[in-house]
Amino acid sequence: MESGTTFRDLKTLDELAQVVELERLIWGPGYGEVVPVPILTVTVKRGGILIGAFDGDRMVGFVYSLPALRHGQPTQWSHMLGVIEAFRSSGLGYELKQLQRERALAMGIKLIEWTFDPMQAMNAHLNFSKIGVVAEEYEVNAYGNSTSPLHRGNPTDRLVAQWWIDVPRPRTIEPSSAFAINRLDSTGPWAKCVDLNLTCKEDRVSIDIPIGFGAMLALAPDLALAWRLATRDLFTAYLSSGYLVVDFTLDRSAGKGSYILSREAKPGDGRL
Repeated sequence: MESGTTFRDLKTLDELAQVVELERLIWGPGYGEVVPVPILTVTVKRGGILIGAFDGDRMVGFVYSLPALRHGQPTQWSHMLGVIEAFRSSGLGYELKQLQRERALAMGIKLIEWTFDPMQAMNAHLNFSKIGVVAEEYEVNAYGNSTSPLHRGNPTDRLVAQWWIDVPRPRTIEPSSAFAINRLDSTGPWAKCVDLNLTCKEDRVSIDIPIGFGAMLALAPDLALAWRLATRDLFTAYLSSGYLVVDFTLDRSAGKGSYILSREAKPGDGRL
């Protein structure tokens, strides 16, 4: 965490305007899906959570969630977590999520959900390894064609993260305990996805993805699309068969991350 960083709930029109500017900065030129000030205003007045991170007087990050329902019970839907590039390795995103958790617990909320791109290894590492989410839903092209240059025409497939904030984080599961249902072929300049297995019956399976998908989107878009479609097949096949995504580990030396899927447990048992 950067020294001197402060946090506060955002309520004034000036603060909300700063959030909008950060959205444009973080998601890139031409991004047309910003949440505008009027929607932010209504949300924070009626149960939403909007927390800003400041370096001195400058806002450098924020987290934003809306009131939601799941099976008739109140939850929070975390729509955006944004941190400017200079602060992305400082732990700021994790700290913002912990503050969001505190606010939600004070409301009596047990569950916070959000979507994230399953091909973004560092986001997966934050969500599973540090925060402790699980996932049972995979949304195909959830947001349609995005105008953000971060997505570069790739389908906006997403996993739905479930963060059960009133219970301890799930234990870490080693990839070696799971059966690999795909493999990275790293013989060329970019890793390829090979050896897909859509019919494995093991209780635990693993899905490998490359580190650096953003660079692949920019420099090898056809291969990035192939990765998207291959992992889509894997996630949809196994989640529809009763598996749950329970963990993610990074292997930086091998240039990959590994999702662990299990059919031994279900999210929210006895809670929602």
